[in-house]
Amino acid sequence: VASCSLFFTLRTVSCRACDCPLSLLQHSVRSHSLVPSSAINGAPFSQSPKKYNKYSTYCGKTQRNLSAVASSHFASKQQRPLSRFDFLDLGDIEELTKKGKQKRKFIINPDLANVVTECLDDDLSEDRAILFECNPGPGVLTRSLLNAGARRVIALESEKHFLPHLQSLENQLDGQLKVVHCDFFKLDPIGHGSMTPPAMFSEKLFSDLGISEVPWTADIPVKVVGIFSQKNERNMLWKLIYSLFERISLFQYGRVELDMFISEKEYTKLIAQPGNLRHYQALSALWQMACDIQLLHMEPWSSFVTNSKNGSGGPRKGTLTNDHLCLVRMTPRKDLFNETLTTANSATLVLMMKQCLTKRKAKLIDQLNSWSPGCGEKLLLQLDIPKNIFTGHVYPDVYKQLFQAMEHSQDFRQSWLYKEILENINSTLPHFEL
Repeated sequence: VASCSLFFTLRTVSCRACDCPLSLLQHSVRSHSLVPSSAINGAPFSQSPKKYNKYSTYCGKTQRNLSAVASSHFASKQQRPLSRFDFLDLGDIEELTKKGKQKRKFIINPDLANVVTECLDDDLSEDRAILFECNPGPGVLTRSLLNAGARRVIALESEKHFLPHLQSLENQLDGQLKVVHCDFFKLDPIGHGSMTPPAMFSEKLFSDLGISEVPWTADIPVKVVGIFSQKNERNMLWKLIYSLFERISLFQYGRVELDMFISEKEYTKLIAQPGNLRHYQALSALWQMACDIQLLHMEPWSSFVTNSKNGSGGPRKGTLTNDHLCLVRMTPRKDLFNETLTTANSATLVLMMKQCLTKRKAKLIDQLNSWSPGCGEKLLLQLDIPKNIFTGHVYPDVYKQLFQAMEHSQDFRQSWLYKEILENINSTLPHFEL
């Protein structure tokens, strides 16, 4: 479980453009990881937040002059930097966001956009991964990424309303930015046949962009940056983890990294440790097994602009602290797959995890015996797992070892799967209907 300490400082500064006085209440965030003492069989999961929240030192009416991108940041001399006279009118930008039809959150504060950019990489000009920016809207973060030297940014925008604004920026450049009418969160919907944007199949998207598949152990080919919708972020996490383990959709093209803002509540569940029987769930264990998870930044909900007519569109009240959006990096592990765990049987592993962690106070040996009577104790002894351990106390890497041992065992070879498969199909299909 993550806990945070906030430190506030009130200071008065002048607008860097028109010298009007501004009072700023700045705060820094320190986050701590609390590992339950009851967790066993594995090393504690670590997180390393490092950024201070930043606020704009420009007044709302000020036009901010974007810094030029040094030409040395680009590999080709034919690429030219963004013009230093490309003004960003914050007032116009906010008005533009209000006209959007979908309920979304936007980054329109240039200083926040710069913080996000710095979190992604200290030097984007040296990063060869392609950046997918999900729903850039007015393009404030887009400009920050380009000004930091990003070699290639693909702006995947779902609303036609924002396309002309983004395409105008695209036309100023020589290939660093590509604007596509596409909703990243609706990639690869269930079904076949023709597809109308913004819905799209990943195969067409990657083909049109000239992005080829790379081996799983190769460097990161694509980094995805965006903000999960609060309404369906958990469903989206399920959809992505299924795709990752089966290496389909965008993960067909390699270890695609996700740098996404998610709610503090969902992040807390995502990193929950064994022993935390309330929040350590199958989704938590699967993401921790599949990816290195790193907290890059925490930002209050109020720092984001929403086009909701009902106010800020902040978080709902709940039992977990949910005051921030968390920028979280999820990097698929190179060693996730091996000779035993492959794309051919990874769906079985996901099913096993869901079955084990549905009742986290149940004994693991009882679950194993329900699949293959009388074989549970033998398997636990083989892996040196305590006989009376609860399913909610088992670490993700131990579950992976358990699955691999079951795959090599004649007693468990898929006999347990067929009993549950039809029920599982019915329970997993809704996760894909976003």
